[in-house]
Amino acid sequence: MKIMSGNSNLPLARAIAAYLEIPLTDASVRRFADDEIFVEIHENVRGEDVFIVQPTGFPANDNLMELLICIDALRRASAKRITAVVPYFGYARQDRKPGPRTPISAKLVANLMTEAGADRVLAVDLHAGQIQGFFDIPTDNLYAAPVMAADIQARYGDQDLMVVSPDVGGVVRARALAKRLDNAPLAIVDKRRDRPGESEVMNIIGEVEGRHCVMIDDIVDSGGTLCNAAEALLANGAKSVAAYITHGVLSGGAVARINGSKLTELVISDSIRPTEAAEKSDRIRILTMAPLVGEAIRRIADESSVSSLFD
Repeated sequence: MKIMSGNSNLPLARAIAAYLEIPLTDASVRRFADDEIFVEIHENVRGEDVFIVQPTGFPANDNLMELLICIDALRRASAKRITAVVPYFGYARQDRKPGPRTPISAKLVANLMTEAGADRVLAVDLHAGQIQGFFDIPTDNLYAAPVMAADIQARYGDQDLMVVSPDVGGVVRARALAKRLDNAPLAIVDKRRDRPGESEVMNIIGEVEGRHCVMIDDIVDSGGTLCNAAEALLANGAKSVAAYITHGVLSGGAVARINGSKLTELVISDSIRPTEAAEKSDRIRILTMAPLVGEAIRRIADESSVSSLFD
């Protein structure tokens, strides 16, 4: 087994390699003067089971091309099996046609990865479960819930907790987390989104008065939904509001918005390499996915069960 990394999230790749107690594959992923990507593998990978760690977050197009070219380089170097480890799957929010004459870009990206030569895909908290069906190759979707549940129990286990879904679409995810937290009660934020990136909280479904609320979601981008939801929960009598989000996209002024919000903290994973602003923020804390992803990689290489990680 070999672990290879692109430039998208080297710290995470190194942490995964350290967990597995193997070195990262010696390879260079660099650019020519015109920004064309060039990949060169400096060690033999013939007949090897190779895992490429490369989230496709910002800049999404560059990181996606790096991944595709790495896959092609490994295929031409006669690797036995190539697994694309994509902790954050870019374009996942374009998983359906929201209107006429619009693309389903998540399916296109799945096709590109398959055609490039990937034999398997390993992702974390895909935005929508049906994205697994977009691939014609085996695809494992890991859940961050066990990591987050352990952290919530350690920090808030002695408080009167309520798990909150920031929208109706995230109820299944929130219910799964609530079950891990000794069947904590569940509330839902009913919101209306008039334009992408903008939302207005309408109602709180559930009794949050006197409770410490923990919001759970897969992606935080602009942060507007979380900040609005925190204000609405506090206005309805919640004692405090924290948020646990798997993928911290945090584009534009999101970090400043979080810093000025009524959230006690925002906890994100390192599926996307945190920006300098996020790392310096007193309101943002980062959990590592390296042990979870590393253990999944070990089990895939050993041909043992991955789903038993979440039993």
